[in-house]
Amino acid sequence: MIIAILSGLLAACGVALARRGAAYAGLVQSPNARSSHSAPTPTGGGIGIVLGGSLAALFIATAMAFWPALIVLAASLGIAGLGLWDDLRPLPARVRLFVQMLLVGFTLAVGVPLQALGAATGFPLALPILFLLVGLLAVYWINLYNFMDGIDGLAAAEAVFLFAAPLVLGLHGIPDIAAQPLCWWLSALAVASLVFLAFNWQPAKIFMGDVGSTYLGFMIAMLALFTIASGWLSLWQWCILTACFVTDASVTLLHRGVRGEVLFEPHRRHAYQVLSRRFGSHKKVVLIVASINIVVLLPLAAIAGVYPSLGPLLVLTAYIPLIALTLWAGAGRPERA
Repeated sequence: MIIAILSGLLAACGVALARRGAAYAGLVQSPNARSSHSAPTPTGGGIGIVLGGSLAALFIATAMAFWPALIVLAASLGIAGLGLWDDLRPLPARVRLFVQMLLVGFTLAVGVPLQALGAATGFPLALPILFLLVGLLAVYWINLYNFMDGIDGLAAAEAVFLFAAPLVLGLHGIPDIAAQPLCWWLSALAVASLVFLAFNWQPAKIFMGDVGSTYLGFMIAMLALFTIASGWLSLWQWCILTACFVTDASVTLLHRGVRGEVLFEPHRRHAYQVLSRRFGSHKKVVLIVASINIVVLLPLAAIAGVYPSLGPLLVLTAYIPLIALTLWAGAGRPERA
């Protein structure tokens, strides 16, 4: 538990330093027509999560001899550095995507056991095709996660859930779970995300910034791949656990794409943003998403672990109501004047 506690403490120090130096570094977000806050707020607090997660990766690689953690660590710092650069001086979308593809491709080629991953998913794909498909999905998820960081507490709360859920599910399926490197890596990241959430809860004292949201998107994607390849969780379980974010972001992108809009242009038309304005509260939306995660998606993922053959049906069970809810909320529709 020491590494998880140290990761949390390091995250707290990183967030505190980011708050103190935000004005000097030019990392203060002022309210505008596309934002969901009403007062100038420091950003870049995701640096704390990066520091806590990096400490955990070093521990996993050295003390527990899990060398792929070094590959993931190197790429994750590249992802976080790119996000920080974008926070300081916005980059063109094509530049961000190109660098993200390079870093994800590097990690998949060197650090992720693609053969074991392919066997675990049950899809008989040639390695080059699997590499391309997984790479595209990972880059999509990284940017999807960034899109979903638009109100206080949501992205951090989702990170806590997605890092903690595999631990909960693994208690009933992984023998001697405490001896698994992934157990403590997930635990440390969950604690670091929870610490940041304390600063980011409405009204937020600091925002995560792209440095944090893209880092979290990358780490969730890579740890999902490792847990699938090791047989810890299945592909269907991860599809279920991530359903809230995947549904909102995808429906919104699809709706805006059909209208011929620029997809990477900032906006506030995701379902979670629409609902936060409708309810007049960020925390209500975060609590609703957290409730869906814990009360609906986690049990469905648990059932998918016990009855793997029901995985596709359970995925549909998770997504169909969420798609309906997202459409009802008006995701992607133009804002009313």
